[in-house]
Amino acid sequence: MQLVVARIGRAHGIKGEVTVEVRTDEPELRLGPGAVLATDPAGAGPLTIETGRVHSGRLLLRFEGVSDRSGAEALRNTLLIAEIDPEELPEGDDEYYDHQLMDLDVVTADGTEVGRITEISHLPSQDLFIVERPDGSEVMIPFVEEIVTEIDLEEQKAVINPPPGLIDDRAEIASSRDDASGQEES
Repeated sequence: MQLVVARIGRAHGIKGEVTVEVRTDEPELRLGPGAVLATDPAGAGPLTIETGRVHSGRLLLRFEGVSDRSGAEALRNTLLIAEIDPEELPEGDDEYYDHQLMDLDVVTADGTEVGRITEISHLPSQDLFIVERPDGSEVMIPFVEEIVTEIDLEEQKAVINPPPGLIDDRAEIASSRDDASGQEES
């Protein structure tokens, strides 16, 4: 099974290093020297990591056979893909690979069906489940523990405790005004 682990960014310096946007919780395992990664587009790879280092909070990689800035620039926006065993699980108890979460049924704590996870969007601040509802519409659910209270892989479901307005139109509107409209009766 293939897992996207990073996206190549800009070239760094003149010796073939590139910045990478890490898309794995296990960069030390997936992006270490000697790792051979498939690419998207496929014509750019496979790429073998020669060196890696952190500079100013960003991971920099150099690949075998890429020794100058122009070679590094040619790799920009290429996705790096690791081959993993489908039975392999992340190290943490509350960590999941995308393929484990895809197609899970999403239900509320009282068992109300919400839909099925069709996509997982990785944003800088948090991950989102894109859930297809039974009527074909989509709803986005933040993958945070306050909302997604349980992932049950055996039962193939994700249990959520959505705040008002997340999956329905009945949002609670808090107001500092009194119920009175401010008009006096005559």
